[in-house]
Amino acid sequence: MVAAATERTHNLHTDTNTEGHLRALSLLVFTPERSAEAVGHVAGLKSQHREHLLALTDAHHVALRALQPLAQAAAVARICEVLEFAENALRTEQARIENALMFLEAVCSELESAGCPVVVMKTLDHWPDFGNDLDLFTPADQPFVAQLLFRRFKASRLPRTVGDHLANKHSYRLPGLDQDLEIHFGRLGQAGEHVGLASRFVARRQTKQVGRRAFSVPAPEERIIAGTLQRMYRHLYFRLCDILNTATLVEAGVLDYAELHTACDLGGIWSGAATFLVIISEYIQQYRGTGLPLPAQVISAARFGADKLVARGRFLCFPVMPHGAVLYARQLTHTVRRGNLPAVARLSLLPPLASAASLAYAITGSSERIW
Repeated sequence: MVAAATERTHNLHTDTNTEGHLRALSLLVFTPERSAEAVGHVAGLKSQHREHLLALTDAHHVALRALQPLAQAAAVARICEVLEFAENALRTEQARIENALMFLEAVCSELESAGCPVVVMKTLDHWPDFGNDLDLFTPADQPFVAQLLFRRFKASRLPRTVGDHLANKHSYRLPGLDQDLEIHFGRLGQAGEHVGLASRFVARRQTKQVGRRAFSVPAPEERIIAGTLQRMYRHLYFRLCDILNTATLVEAGVLDYAELHTACDLGGIWSGAATFLVIISEYIQQYRGTGLPLPAQVISAARFGADKLVARGRFLCFPVMPHGAVLYARQLTHTVRRGNLPAVARLSLLPPLASAASLAYAITGSSERIW
């Protein structure tokens, strides 16, 4: 499976039709009634380009949500080659997810039994799809948790980047688990600048039923905050799962926007959260004809929209300058005004780290040791 993933990653960088593939996947996940258009796209692909498409479903965490309507449309159209391609990929992905859920349940159960409250971050937001790692948050003591993982799961530590140290994030490898286990300890944000905001993730956690298993997950408002921190302040790109997951949450009518605004103000990220939601609404509108029912307070606080997204590499990116920089500056200014000096100190480290990451990428083609 690791070899297959490596091959898919290589294919991501050798196929030049990423934009076409992303459009086909968008049709499948946002407008399943238009799946026949996507079937035509897949049917016209050579074998290696179908592998690239499959790699994109992995990277965007929409494998099941894209391949199931693809298989159904291929069956209706009697395009057997596409149907077989989709069904084989679905079987492989379902086996991977079942194994990951078994480990996730065991790890969460052990932590809770040991008095370590835990929240599953982002990993289950994609359900019925699943992320590339098991992402957890806990306010518990890191050495205690590490010893528990070593003793109960024979876990081993993975190397940490400079960014991991700042964010107080640790990653582990568990025998038998294809994904890494990633745990945030007491802090959130690219520089670990959010402590009060992070405490809400445990205080307001909810139970999510996944098949026969139950997990603690963030409340809807904290799910938006987690997406905002990851997309608007860290990676500066969107995946289709970010758009689909958030749209589903908004359309369910479970978001308390006043609560979201209050929480975001703790960390100076309200404009980032509003922009995150507006970008998703406008991207959805491109396929469905209508956007999301966002309140006026969200729309007015947004700094830019989906017109700034460009397919680059595997993802939908927006420019660091000026858009990412503006959000960072507003967060820093807000944090200074609140007198949160530890958070200011951490945030001030991001520009030099970003410069170091850019230099590392220019020289080696990777910035992984930095972020």
